[in-house]
Amino acid sequence: MSRLLLLEAMGNTGPYLLRAAEELGLRVTVVTHEDVYEKSYPPALKELIGEDVLFTDFADPEAARRQLAAHARAHDVTGVLCGWEFLSPLVAELAAELGLPGNDPERATGCRNKRVMAGLFAEHGVPSPRTVLATTYESALTGIAGSGLAYPVVVKPAEQSASWGVSVVRAPGELAAAFTLARSWPVETPHLIPLDTTVLIQEYVDGVEFGVEAVVSGGRVAVLPVTEKFTTRDAYRVETGHTVPADLPRESLDLIRRTVEQALHALGVRNGVAHVELKLTPGGGAKVIEVGARLPGDHVVRLMRMAHGIDEARAYVEAVTGTPPRTAPAHDRAAAIRFFTSYEPGTFRGLTGLGSSPHVMAVDTDAPGTRVGGVRDKGNDARVGHVILCAADNTEVNAAADAVMAHVRVEVG
Repeated sequence: MSRLLLLEAMGNTGPYLLRAAEELGLRVTVVTHEDVYEKSYPPALKELIGEDVLFTDFADPEAARRQLAAHARAHDVTGVLCGWEFLSPLVAELAAELGLPGNDPERATGCRNKRVMAGLFAEHGVPSPRTVLATTYESALTGIAGSGLAYPVVVKPAEQSASWGVSVVRAPGELAAAFTLARSWPVETPHLIPLDTTVLIQEYVDGVEFGVEAVVSGGRVAVLPVTEKFTTRDAYRVETGHTVPADLPRESLDLIRRTVEQALHALGVRNGVAHVELKLTPGGGAKVIEVGARLPGDHVVRLMRMAHGIDEARAYVEAVTGTPPRTAPAHDRAAAIRFFTSYEPGTFRGLTGLGSSPHVMAVDTDAPGTRVGGVRDKGNDARVGHVILCAADNTEVNAAADAVMAHVRVEVG
């Protein structure tokens, strides 16, 4: 039986990929670190994986690549999957070495490192925010002054995920704190992969932000139905929910498709999936905020399946094994997720005020006593659970979500 390597199954996309591979009759070896497996893998995930686990040290990517390439050649590996965003460059390099479908290894870092991404976007004319790079607070001040950027600006780390360290800075007096926050993670957690601590200062793009999922096979891009995003509106932008599909006119969808294709070609995304964050601007344009060569988080895979019958995890497996991926919608409904979010750090005590609705498909919350971060410094660690809903269309599912969430209160002590 053919086998896949899945570089890290931790996070909510791992189970989707494991089940998709099983449906396609493929075995999966999950690659992780022994300490991460023991400390961070829940029992249900370990049971799903079974005995197919291979341990490596991702903090040494060259040694990991050599080890995994030797293992792949010895075990009839026919595809390499990325289940953890920080590993997408290694996935591209490994696939290229093995002669398997994957992304351009020369540009793969651009799908992980926003400093490199900004350079590739500028080189290839991809519409995106103007960007200043800084390694010190003084160079940030000089860069802003020399570039002509006007406040507000967005300050973010070159290498992080899930909105960690991202701030909207509205005045010069707020810049120092935002710069310090963006440099707070010299290594990734939990694998201790060294991170680029360069800080990006970008123009604030007016408009509405959307999530766009794409499946790419042989360089051909299939853009899936667009996701509507909901975020906090203060200085620290954290996603509070998603709805699939967004309610957009045909001309906007065509613009999004063209812009996404341009961005993915610039980044060398040739075989696999991509998660694109993009804004439609008031003037009728589009700008790409950032791209990840991975499945979407936040259970958007489930929402896409509920709303349209598209299994993006299965399509990803098909794309990296040389099989034409299935991306055509099977039906036309709408699905939404909303997160229970704590604005302050502390200990989760419980949830009150959650409404009821026949559109609710699932509710999940952390156990009382769980430590939770606040939106300022912990990104998605501010979440203590979610509710998932399904309805006939975007309007109906958003109205149901608003009603269910209207009086929710997260109790933190």
